[in-house]
Formats: sequence, C-alpha cells, structure tokens
Amino acid sequence: MREKAYKLLAIQENITNRSAKDLIDRGLVYSGGKKVVMARAEMPARTRFRVEEITKMHVIFEDDKIVAIDKPAFVTSEQIAKKRGEKLLHRLDKETSGVLLLVKDEDFRKIAIEAFKKQDVLKEYIAWVSGSIVEPLKIDKPILTIRKQNQAYSKISTDGRAALSEVEPLMIEGKLSKVKVKILTGRTHQIRVHLKSEGSPIIGDQFYGGKPHKRVLLHASKIALLGYSFESKEPKDFKL
Repeated sequence: MREKAYKLLAIQENITNRSAKDLIDRGLVYSGGKKVVMARAEMPARTRFRVEEITKMHVIFEDDKIVAIDKPAFVTSEQIAKKRGEKLLHRLDKETSGVLLLVKDEDFRKIAIEAFKKQDVLKEYIAWVSGSIVEPLKIDKPILTIRKQNQAYSKISTDGRAALSEVEPLMIEGKLSKVKVKILTGRTHQIRVHLKSEGSPIIGDQFYGGKPHKRVLLHASKIALLGYSFESKEPKDFKL
C-alpha cells in the first residue's frame, strides 16, 4: 500500500496535512537518509520520516529605523516580515541563513533603497563550493532572470543585467572550498549563478548544479549601509 508523502507525515507527526506539506516544501523532511522533495510523491505506507528542527531566529539589532535579524535556513524572508509586521529591505533565499534587514521608518526605507540602487551597500557571504578555489576571483558576468509561476531562474546571458562578485578563498577541504563572496550588485541568485559559472556550484544548491546536502551552504555574514554594520556568525548547521 502506498500513500502521498505529506499524508503519511501528517499521521506520523500528528499534524494537519497542510502543516506536513509545508514541512516537506521547506526541505525539512528526510526518509532513509534522503530529503523528501515532493510532498505528493507516493511512498510505502510504512515509511518513517525524520523532521529537521529549525534554528530560532533572533534580533541582532533594533532601533526606531531598522531591524537586523539573524535569519535561519528554511524560513523565508516573507515569513519573518509577516511575523515581525515590518517591511523587508532586501531578501535572502529560503535556505540561505544570515543577516536580513527590515525597516520601521518609511523615510529611512526610501533612503536605504537608494543606497542599494547606487551600490552603496556592503554585502558579504560565506559559501562552501565544489572544486578548489586557491586564488581570488572577480566574476563580472551579466545575469538574466526568468520568472515563471512564482519561481525565478537566473543564468549568465549577454541579455542580462551587469553583475559583479568578488570571491576570496578561505579554506580547502578535499575537493571542496570555503569562500567569502562580496557582491557589488544585487541580482537574483547572483552568487549561486556566478559560482556555478566558474564550475564551483554551492554545496546543497541542486537547483544550480550543486551536490546534494541538507541545506544550501550559503550564509549572509555581513551587511553595512548608511552608517550601520551588522554581522552574523555561521550557524551550527553550516557544515559539510
């Protein structure tokens, strides 16, 4: 006998079907050591699941203008904004952890948006990637983003917008490298696409050719703008 994965998970965890589907969609459910990627996949009725716990988000800094959140993986930027009741200044992908900024003051928001447009914002990330990166890289390749049914896909294209990333090697472990990436533009999936284009996709980023892992190993470690500077340490789940 077989049944849809989310229905089996709902029975196992004693939760609603909707909650079970959400857990699978967020990438938190495993079976037999492998991530369950399709909530509606037919699975044996005796299948047992393991559900990963989400690290709790916490506030790095808050005043009357801005809020810096230490975002955990598997939580969307929109979910955090809704919970806080404040507007997002930028976004991080669902499985990307690190510094996420929200704003309280509308005048400050407009000024901050201009700072982003003028590239007056420092954004640094840490990533684990495939391959050995031993020398600094400057990746200057235009990115074209295609959006279909609420999903975005980006690629290197002469029809795209200018995109510039600076990559600095931090560590090599076997055939994998830990790098720091500073992005000087803010294109959709910029770091993921740029690293893929160099033959070094991010570990866990199967959407862009990365090796399977429990999460995408990309962490927003630092952001600075308009006299503010915030940092986030690598979380416990940011490991190979």
